[in-house]
Amino acid sequence: MSVFETIKQEIMADAMNESYTKKGIPPLFKAGKEARIVIVGQAPGRIAEETRLFWNDLSGDRLRDWIGLSREEFYATDRIAHLPMDFYYPGKSQNGDLPPRKGFAEKWHPLLLEAMPNVEIIILIGSYAQKYYLGKRMEKNLTETVRNFKK
Repeated sequence: MSVFETIKQEIMADAMNESYTKKGIPPLFKAGKEARIVIVGQAPGRIAEETRLFWNDLSGDRLRDWIGLSREEFYATDRIAHLPMDFYYPGKSQNGDLPPRKGFAEKWHPLLLEAMPNVEIIILIGSYAQKYYLGKRMEKNLTETVRNFKK
């Protein structure tokens, strides 16, 4: 069993994910030793969880267009890893999806990143990813952080 499959089994066995595992919902992420790029987003949406395909919505279309990859290239390559801030759909709120659960990325991202020695760049999509990875280096909001990316 690969290190990534072992981590996946540990995620599924974790008590914080029990309700998903009981429903037969596996964690939605992609990681591998060949990964050179890691895309960190919020959490899978309802459609992504149902189809088992991350970035399977309009935001995914915009992301693929932005990085210049076709849908086929984006999903077929082992050089791109996908590590959402939570590997499960968190549910709906009044104003959209609920935020990723606290403590999830802190627990699982370091283990996965450690097993990907060839990563050259981590692309942070959205404020949850930016807050976690940039911490105090984040500007006052997402727009200002993106505008000042060279810092």
